[in-house]
Amino acid sequence: MGFITSMANATMFTTYAIYQVIALGLNPLQLLLVGMILEVTVLIFEGITGVIADMYSRRLSVILGMFVLGFGFVLEGSAMWLGEASLLMSAFMWLLLAQVFFGIGATFISGADTAWIVDEVGEERAGRIFLKAKRVGLFGTLVGIVLSVSLSAIGPNLPYIAGGMMYLMLGIFLLIFMKETNIVRAVCEDETSQAPSHWRSMKATWLSGAQVIGRQPVLLLVLIVTLFSGAASEGYDRLWQAFLIVDIGFPQVELQGIHLNMASWIGLIAVMSTLLSLLVMWVVEKRIDMSNERVVLRGMIVLTVARIAGVLALAFAPSFAWALVAILLFEVVRTVNGPMYDTWLNLNIESKSRATVISMMSQSDALGQTAGGPFVGWIGKRYSVRMSLVAAAVLLAPILAVYSRARHKR
Repeated sequence: MGFITSMANATMFTTYAIYQVIALGLNPLQLLLVGMILEVTVLIFEGITGVIADMYSRRLSVILGMFVLGFGFVLEGSAMWLGEASLLMSAFMWLLLAQVFFGIGATFISGADTAWIVDEVGEERAGRIFLKAKRVGLFGTLVGIVLSVSLSAIGPNLPYIAGGMMYLMLGIFLLIFMKETNIVRAVCEDETSQAPSHWRSMKATWLSGAQVIGRQPVLLLVLIVTLFSGAASEGYDRLWQAFLIVDIGFPQVELQGIHLNMASWIGLIAVMSTLLSLLVMWVVEKRIDMSNERVVLRGMIVLTVARIAGVLALAFAPSFAWALVAILLFEVVRTVNGPMYDTWLNLNIESKSRATVISMMSQSDALGQTAGGPFVGWIGKRYSVRMSLVAAAVLLAPILAVYSRARHKR
């Protein structure tokens, strides 16, 4: 799963700006509106799908998510064609509709996949597996980068078509081979009825997850982290490629007679960040004790400082070389931060409500992206993309205080 999803994501998102900024002509505000529709969808559906995973089956939830994501990505890649063929909706509106499917599919998988593997192998082994899955996924990313650049040269929307097909094929594969042997289902006990309705059971499971968060101060701190992290990441993710294309520009370079175009440069950046991430992940996997919560928290504090430094360095980059170093720093740090965050979160959740609580964290992330994304995009349209990136860095700053408080509590 880690390899295929990473390959599909790299295929689609390595050159996404060429499709959205160049082919469809979206401005910074429109780019952030695309993200806002995605995150509003996540905000609405995350709690529902998390409860389904806890009550019925994490396996079913993950597989459904793969099929919905696959359809959504194929639709997103087809938006350019549908906009040209339809008088009713523009390509931008088709793009927004695709984000709804993207959001629903993501919520089916979010929480369910990590809850599934933690239950299958146990909390003690999960941290190492998260790191290994990320490392294996980086090899898939390398393959996806090559596919993205190659397909983008043929047609700017083809990477999305290919990535969507990969998700659909992964859904078929999991339908055949994915097993679920150790799920601890949430149980709703209703004193007035021996056969409570599905909606009543789902409501009870969601409330149980909310109570788990309310009883544990550490989970409340995680909720705050995801809120600010979501607001910051939305601005950076949607704008860094647009910033390079519009504000910085790409050097005119030829390698053995081959001119490096925009897609080639973006692909090259992705390859460099992936190779660096592989090296750093190998070191972290060997040296960091992922079962020690204090060590994990200390690591996330250092990584958050590095993320802030990377975004600010990009915002004030006077040249392409400076911007390149800043992007590589941020991407490597974010790659390492992901498994650490997953480990920290799962160390503080009981099994029966794991998917629901993780989904609530994703809702907090979506709320941050929904609230922060358009604000950061408005700054980019009103002032400059550089100022948008500065705003994204500022939104990361409160996370340091939260991590420090969590470390003190432990």
